[in-house]
Amino acid sequence: MEKRVLLIGDKKSFMVTSIAKELKEEGFEVIQSTHDVTEIERIENKPNVYLIYVEDLEDMMEFFVYLRDRVVESDISISIIGSHDEIQKIYSVSNRDKIAAAFERPVNVKELARKMQDVVASEEVRLQKKKILVVDDDGTMLRTIKSWLSDKYQVFMVNSGTAAITFLAKNQVDLILLDYEMPVVTGPKVLEMLRSEPSTSEIPVMFLTVKGDKESVMQVISLKPEKYLLKTMPPAELIANIDEFFEKQKIKSYM
Repeated sequence: MEKRVLLIGDKKSFMVTSIAKELKEEGFEVIQSTHDVTEIERIENKPNVYLIYVEDLEDMMEFFVYLRDRVVESDISISIIGSHDEIQKIYSVSNRDKIAAAFERPVNVKELARKMQDVVASEEVRLQKKKILVVDDDGTMLRTIKSWLSDKYQVFMVNSGTAAITFLAKNQVDLILLDYEMPVVTGPKVLEMLRSEPSTSEIPVMFLTVKGDKESVMQVISLKPEKYLLKTMPPAELIANIDEFFEKQKIKSYM
C-alpha cells in the first residue's frame, strides 16, 4: 500500500506541523502545500489523497470550488479537518461523496493518523476498480447511472461531447457510456472523433440511447461501438451488460 498524502494548510501552523509529524511517524510520505491553486498545480506526481486543514473557511471557499471541479476529472479523495459548521459548509459546495473523511477540531493527531491509514487503504481499493466515463447532457441521467454503477466501478461524468474530449485528453478510462442524442456534438460524432485520435481510438464505447432502431445502428456500425444500451432498461440489466463486457475482456487477456 502506497501511503502518500497531500497535506494542505498553513505550513507555519502548529497543528499542521503536528499532523505532518504524526503522519510521517506512521509511515506516510507527506507533501505539503497551502491552499493556493497555482502552488498545488505545480506539484508533480501529486498523491491521490488530500488532507485539508481548514483555518479560515471564507478565505478557502474559492479553493473548495476548485476542488469540486477537480475531483470530477481526477482520481483524488479528500479528507477535511475543521469545525462542525465549517464541515457542513464544505459539504454544501463540494461533491460530498468525494469526501472520504471529516475530522472535527479539536483533533487528536494520533487518532487522525490512524484513520488516515483506512482512508489510504480504501482509496487503493477504489483505484483498482475499472473506470467508466458517462457522457450525457441530462444531469438526472448522469447522477442516476453513477448511483447504479459506483459500488463496482469508478464513475466519471461529463455533460457534453466537448467535455468528454477534454476529459479524455487528461484521463484514461476503461469504458465510455455515450449518450446517442446530444445537442451541438452528437454521440455518433463524438465516437467518430474518438476513433480518429490514436490516444482514444481503442477505448470501448457503449451507446446509451432511447433509439434502438436498425437505421440508428447502421449509421455508426463502422465505428464499432461495443453495444447499444437502452436508457429504459432496468438497472440490473445495464449493470449485467457492463459486467459481462469486462468479464469477456478479462478472458481475452488470458488467451
